[in-house]
Amino acid sequence: MRWLPAPEQGLTQKGLRPLSGTTPRVLILGSFPSVLSLAGGEYYGNPKNMFWAVMQELFAVPAAWPYAERSRKLMQENIALWDVVRACERPGSADSRIRHPVPNNIAGFVRAHPAVRLIALNGITAGRLYHRFAEVPGIPAVVLPSTSPANAAVPFGEKVIRWEPVKTACLHD
Repeated sequence: MRWLPAPEQGLTQKGLRPLSGTTPRVLILGSFPSVLSLAGGEYYGNPKNMFWAVMQELFAVPAAWPYAERSRKLMQENIALWDVVRACERPGSADSRIRHPVPNNIAGFVRAHPAVRLIALNGITAGRLYHRFAEVPGIPAVVLPSTSPANAAVPFGEKVIRWEPVKTACLHD
């Protein structure tokens, strides 16, 4: 992984492109990628983030696999990843420091991928931003406990249980 200096205050950062196969059933939305995720160009690139460990429990996606393999397996499970925010000003990685958010076109993504039946929001901030800026009428959305290392209040086992709706939406036709 290459190191990038933290952006200067007022500098707009751009997020990652969506990670998706052709027929995702679930769109998992974070708020905005961490500094480590942006530097590596990988969703949930902070090794302390529990996202990939949760996916390992729910979908047998080995968290130790290289990112490309984990991503491919997740897409085979009909899961897409993206963020609510396309660009913003944010020193550091804390969601609380997001300023001037510009939302992604979530509705456009859903129109282009009509198999999407659930939008799963990774954390309260993603949920708040989604409902404020990018809500898609007619598609159920669920706010799940954040997998961020900043959310240590919810034990790992409980996170896995509360993320079960993602697996359920992927399995049922």
